[in-house]
Amino acid sequence: MKGGNLDLNGPDHLTTARVTTAFVAGFPLDKAVAYAKLRNPFVINDLNMQYLIQDRREVYSILQAEGILLPRYAILNRDPNNPKECNLIEGEDHVEVNGEVFQKPFVEKPVSAEDHNVYIYYPTSAGGGSQRLFRKIGSRSSVYSPESNVRKTGSYIYEEFMPTDGTDVKVYTVGPDYAHAEARKSPALDGKVERDSEGKEVRYPVILNAREKLIAWKVCLAFKQTVCGFDLLRANGQSYVCDVNGFSFVKNSMKYYDDCAKILGNIVMRELAPQFHIPWSIPLEAEDIPIVPTTSGTMMELRCVIAVIRHGDRTPKQKMKMEVRHQKFFDLFEKCDGYKSGKLKLKKPKQLQEVLDIARQLLMELGQNNDSEIEENKPKLEQLKTVLEMYGHFSGINRKVQLTYLPHGCPKTSSEEEDSRREEPSLLLVLKWGGELTPAGRVQAEELGRAF
Repeated sequence: MKGGNLDLNGPDHLTTARVTTAFVAGFPLDKAVAYAKLRNPFVINDLNMQYLIQDRREVYSILQAEGILLPRYAILNRDPNNPKECNLIEGEDHVEVNGEVFQKPFVEKPVSAEDHNVYIYYPTSAGGGSQRLFRKIGSRSSVYSPESNVRKTGSYIYEEFMPTDGTDVKVYTVGPDYAHAEARKSPALDGKVERDSEGKEVRYPVILNAREKLIAWKVCLAFKQTVCGFDLLRANGQSYVCDVNGFSFVKNSMKYYDDCAKILGNIVMRELAPQFHIPWSIPLEAEDIPIVPTTSGTMMELRCVIAVIRHGDRTPKQKMKMEVRHQKFFDLFEKCDGYKSGKLKLKKPKQLQEVLDIARQLLMELGQNNDSEIEENKPKLEQLKTVLEMYGHFSGINRKVQLTYLPHGCPKTSSEEEDSRREEPSLLLVLKWGGELTPAGRVQAEELGRAF
């Protein structure tokens, strides 16, 4: 619901709406909130939270409370009636805000999210001056200015400049479980907007990693905005949120429009269908071919690649079990904290080397004296030693040793094997090896790689 009626009439004179979406520029938010209280429609994006989204200080506070990474920042609040009284100390290549020092380059943002006049100040070693960002006008999104001093009126957020690869990532959520991401040329570069043959700003597809998907989930829920856009900066191996825009749509993606319509349709239907008895309709016709405009012309959009892949030819996997009671195995089990869970997996080269050393020492003792317990396991000890000595070094994932604590030893298969040691604790050692790629398997893997 939006339009001129709300400017002229009170909320009680409006036609009843079932769904309310969001605040947009020029829309009287106060009247929208009053209307929502009066009519109680289903709200897609929380209206009261949109007051907070218009204040960057509130946005940063919410992001920080959610544990979302932000650039290091400080807030400078100025009294409009006395702008000179503020906690700002300005130097040639730095500013100090409330005791927090920011070396150039740093970013200066107005606290109002509706003010897009963001300045980036450069150090004298880079020529000084500042880059002044603004809402796109024609083919420009920023201009360079020789002015190096910060603004002296108004309240601002000062934050550390994040060294990205020259792109900004724009993320668009439709509910907490859906996020579409695009990258664009950063306006901080040269201020020239890249446009395609149709005059639209060039956007590049972006795949979000697991951490970024979690950020999108948190932003959507924290701000109570089903349809929500926000900006990500990828720098220093991390992802930082630098702005939350609220209600935002992707400008040119049929895939996004299809997904958004389906998700929002399901959300609204789930809310309204029980009271209006609206039947669910399942379309039977095939989906439209995903044709999208790109910088190289109109072409089909690759939406996914599905492949079923089996490993190449390999050697058989083998396994050997043996019960061990020697104190050296118990010492190793305790050293690796095996008693915490009663089980232990040894894969690291240092751990496997310790098992090999024990096997070698026991076999050496076996040659010197006839210990019945060691004699009983001699063939398996020799196999353990042989497998662990293969290749002359430990690497890869083709060998591992598992130890399981048995408080009463292994169950015996016959009454003749019953002896006084049965009730004593022991360890079940399981050795696994094999499953290595054969020469034929290597060829198969190379052919698969070339095919993809």
